[in-house]
Amino acid sequence: MAQAVEEAIEQKRHLIVEAGTGTGKTLAYLLPIIKSGKRIIVSTGTKNLQEQLFFKDVPFLERALFGDSGSAEPRLRVCYMKGRQNYLCRKKLYDLTGQPVLNGLDEVNEFRTLLDWEKETESGDRAELVELPESSPLWGKLNASADHCIGSKCSEFDRCFITAMRRRAAESDIIIVNHHLFFADLAVKLTAENAPDAGVLPAAACVIFDEAHELEDVASGYFGISVSNVKVEALLRDVEIAVREKNVISTDLLQLASRIRERSQFFFSLLPEGEGRFAFTRREEFLEESGDEFVSLQNVLTQLHSELEAIPKKPDEIHNLIRRTAELHAQLEFLLESRERNTVYWIERRGGRGRFSKTENVFLQATPIDVSSILRRTLFDRFDSIVLTSATLAVAGAFEYVKARLGLEGARELVVPSHFDYASQALFYVPRDMPDPREAAFAAKAVERIRQILEITRGRAFCLFTSLAQMREVHDALLGQLCYPMLLQGSAPKTALIEQFRATPNAVLFATSAFWQGVDVQGDQLSCVIIDKLPFAVPSDPIVQARSRAIDQAGGNSFTDYSVPAAVITLKQGFGRLIRSLDDRGLLVLLDGRILKKQYGRIFVESLPPYSRTTELGKVEEFFGCGYR
Repeated sequence: MAQAVEEAIEQKRHLIVEAGTGTGKTLAYLLPIIKSGKRIIVSTGTKNLQEQLFFKDVPFLERALFGDSGSAEPRLRVCYMKGRQNYLCRKKLYDLTGQPVLNGLDEVNEFRTLLDWEKETESGDRAELVELPESSPLWGKLNASADHCIGSKCSEFDRCFITAMRRRAAESDIIIVNHHLFFADLAVKLTAENAPDAGVLPAAACVIFDEAHELEDVASGYFGISVSNVKVEALLRDVEIAVREKNVISTDLLQLASRIRERSQFFFSLLPEGEGRFAFTRREEFLEESGDEFVSLQNVLTQLHSELEAIPKKPDEIHNLIRRTAELHAQLEFLLESRERNTVYWIERRGGRGRFSKTENVFLQATPIDVSSILRRTLFDRFDSIVLTSATLAVAGAFEYVKARLGLEGARELVVPSHFDYASQALFYVPRDMPDPREAAFAAKAVERIRQILEITRGRAFCLFTSLAQMREVHDALLGQLCYPMLLQGSAPKTALIEQFRATPNAVLFATSAFWQGVDVQGDQLSCVIIDKLPFAVPSDPIVQARSRAIDQAGGNSFTDYSVPAAVITLKQGFGRLIRSLDDRGLLVLLDGRILKKQYGRIFVESLPPYSRTTELGKVEEFFGCGYR
């Protein structure tokens, strides 16, 4: 793999590599990066992998290649970057000092902690603030989000943590980011038409995408548009703060903000009803029925833009509000009136219920149906070399699915199998006597079979589900039946649950998609992974629906070309939680018999590592060397 990455960089070619668990893929791409002497960006799917690269893998290679020189100066120039919301904005902190806008004693205490920390931190990264709660509302008021940034006009620009991060990146040979930051930066540069100061990432010869199976979903989010009542309220709140704090003499602005708030609330309350995420298919009918309310909202936003423009000797913050108002107006226009064919328009409702509920937040969304042409133009054609790697990219040994979804052409391909002895380390059990997962009888049977399996394995398991409802139903049914500690997704933050699982003998964790990837528990503590169903995407999801329809209309078969390959990669991710080292041993369970009975099941089986397989519970008992009781 290292040789293939080296050739890709030297020959300015793209490369796609599936590297099985345990192959050391991070070292395989870091070594040729270091050797190349070129500036290269490494983008990962998770902050955990970012931290592993920066704090473990790169220092290890630095010592191995250059020895312990004894010098405090590192031989490799490496930068570790996160999204702007992870960093403190000094100007916001100073502006808030002495302002009576803190809510409650907790926020006052947190603010004092931040004031002390700001004096000593070099990075401004909130990860250093262990004592600051994850859900702290105060951090939302003080982070360095782009919405409030006035760039080089800011009085704290030279001391700004984002400025320092940009400088470090410009001086670094290896820049370690995550996919969200990379595509947020790419989207900013495209919007700004590559203005020299746009974004935070410098030019690079090559980008390595680790955990590249996530790229389509991440890119879709950043090339799409989202407007919500929350976004409108945030703009109005900042307008009101600017009027109060920047001595802007304008009663009209405050009255106008109040009028926009009312019209926004009314407009969002008129949007179609639905549960969760659903397609906004009747936009034309909506405009016929509620077009006056839409036009009314747009008109008051235009008025706000004009009022802000008319302010003499405008503070820099006002220029930012002018930009945000124009952006909001344009985004609303696109969401309601665009006829862009490669876009799915949809709505998501979160929070409280009821048409006029105060706690309900409504999000209007537009997402590209097919990002392949966008990625080809903005990514693969712009960089000399792109390397995509993950433990789960191939379907039945081929890369056709991921190449088609991402628009990757002419790339070299490589599959590097794991050196784990899967046949002796893992047993794959699929019971023949389970009902079809779509039948009503499935849930009760799943509860009974999971209980039997967990008694054999003595807990030590992840029970992974394709829906929250199924997870809760099985968990609740097993309460009182299992004598092992039961952990449930949502009862604590993900990292805390994983640490609790590692520290609790014989624990069983019940979870959904959030735990199917990026989780690493080695040793006997995790000896079993149970998956309830083949992880097909929810067919009613508006993006899945639109992509399936587009494939069918183009003459393809959305089930075999899209649904099956996507589910294969997800299943490989879920099962990949179990065998993480040469010493790991355990049981993989799929309660979905369709993998044995349906023709497409063969594709799943051919895509998985060569586990030993069985359909008999007795073989599971033999594998664990215990008599079933």
